[in-house]
Amino acid sequence: MKKRVWGIAPHLPGVPMKNVGPAAALASLSLLAAACGGAESSPSGKPVEGGTFSFALAADPGALDPALAILGVTNTTLSLAYDTLVTIGSDGKVVPGLAEKWDVKPEAVTFTLRKDVTCSDGSKLTAADVAENVNHIADPATKSPIYGVLVPAGMKAEADEAAGTVTLSTPKPFSFILETTSQMFVVCGKGLKDRSLLARGTSGSGPYQLAEAVPSDHYTFQIRKDYAWGPNGATTKEPGMPAKVVLKVVPNEQTAANLIISGDLNSAVIYGADRKRLEATPGMGKFLMPVGNGQFFYHQGDDRPGKDPAVRKALTQAINLPELGNISSSGTGRPAKGLVQDPTPCRGDSVTGRVPAFDAAGAAAGLDAAGWKAGADGIRVKDGKKLSLRLLYITTRGAGPQAAAEYLAAAWKKAGVEVTLNGVIDTKLSESLYATQDWDVTWLPIGVTLPNQLVGFLSGPAAPKGGNFAHLKNTRYEELITEAAAKTGEEGCKLWLEAESALFENSDLVPVVETTVLVAQKGVKFDFPAATFVPTSIRMTEAG
Repeated sequence: MKKRVWGIAPHLPGVPMKNVGPAAALASLSLLAAACGGAESSPSGKPVEGGTFSFALAADPGALDPALAILGVTNTTLSLAYDTLVTIGSDGKVVPGLAEKWDVKPEAVTFTLRKDVTCSDGSKLTAADVAENVNHIADPATKSPIYGVLVPAGMKAEADEAAGTVTLSTPKPFSFILETTSQMFVVCGKGLKDRSLLARGTSGSGPYQLAEAVPSDHYTFQIRKDYAWGPNGATTKEPGMPAKVVLKVVPNEQTAANLIISGDLNSAVIYGADRKRLEATPGMGKFLMPVGNGQFFYHQGDDRPGKDPAVRKALTQAINLPELGNISSSGTGRPAKGLVQDPTPCRGDSVTGRVPAFDAAGAAAGLDAAGWKAGADGIRVKDGKKLSLRLLYITTRGAGPQAAAEYLAAAWKKAGVEVTLNGVIDTKLSESLYATQDWDVTWLPIGVTLPNQLVGFLSGPAAPKGGNFAHLKNTRYEELITEAAAKTGEEGCKLWLEAESALFENSDLVPVVETTVLVAQKGVKFDFPAATFVPTSIRMTEAG
């Protein structure tokens, strides 16, 4: 069984990737953004008081300083001990957290903090603490991998202790300046003064505090009984909240599944073959979680077949997309409705009616009209050159990408295209996309929760000078995102959705499927947006 490691959130728009680099940014796109899914069924029974909740981590979280956290398992761990200024509800709406209210403009947001928040060492949370978190990450000396990722590049923070406010500002409008703070963990207390304490400890205002850390084995958290400032004022006095949370490092997914069935674990995220076994287990909560879309991009460089929009459309028509989605997700996916996952402020369907439908005859006619005529061997030729595609995909994401690549190759071969499969491991993905550019089509899973997190990859300078790895130049998309960027949050959502549709209508990229995983829950239920806990939602229950 392969280890499953979630990545960090994606690189933000219009920002040079000098801090995280293309490799980290692309790894994040294909690994993170596990969004909040719906529970088809959940554990029943009476609340269990003073219980212990055990959850499997697929890898060790490493250093626990939030400013240096680059792995999703790290953020999963940190979410128990740290709060954020706001959170995003399951409906995409902004919910108060450490901040009880806010005033937002396109280039700045001012938060008014709750007055009753204390850190795990008993010290009071101040506006200066919050400002120091942001400015520490933005300091070049910190070399934070989340600067330009979770904290927008150029962001500055100023505190007003008398007013109990902190203002975050950016050099130019940043349309989701409020929403992005839902991903910033706030350090306070002793850890803010001595960050070396954060390597194997926590110093936050969250509902749990790290009590024991045994790297590569387990991390134990104890509840803070006085906690009363969670999302919408949630407390730790609710019936069924566990007194202790134990995160066990279990790299083998089959082992994790066995431990849940035996009762030695309450929960784990399951990607592979053990999913069906757990779903059939009596009393198992079937909580499905999206983990990004499956889709493919066409390289539009000057010397590539994909530069011609007629060719892109024809190649898309040659694919039965629902069938591809079913194969690539092993039957566990859902139709893609856009590029952005829930919970997001921009909800809607940017896909339906915007992508060419399956039409093998239409695909053949389109390629003929574009000048690609079938040769004696069935492969199409134009100006003495074969219609050849090099198809890039990742080999370390289980069977899905491999199955998708093989299906695409077979379908395009029927249409008269010569296809070469180019499977690479994670560490080679960025090199192929940005440096060697040895691809014509790439199957690239992506998951983000804010639409502006994709801008740097879908527009702007082309690789290798910029993040635009597919050399996209969609004028309509660029016009729409420019207009949307000047609006705050939901105000610009209609424009962001229209911008996505412009990409699909031009066959720049083709959304195929929303991939899901199982968050197995036995004897417990909890919310898990973006692969992080909502700790105050955890409820231990008797077997039902």
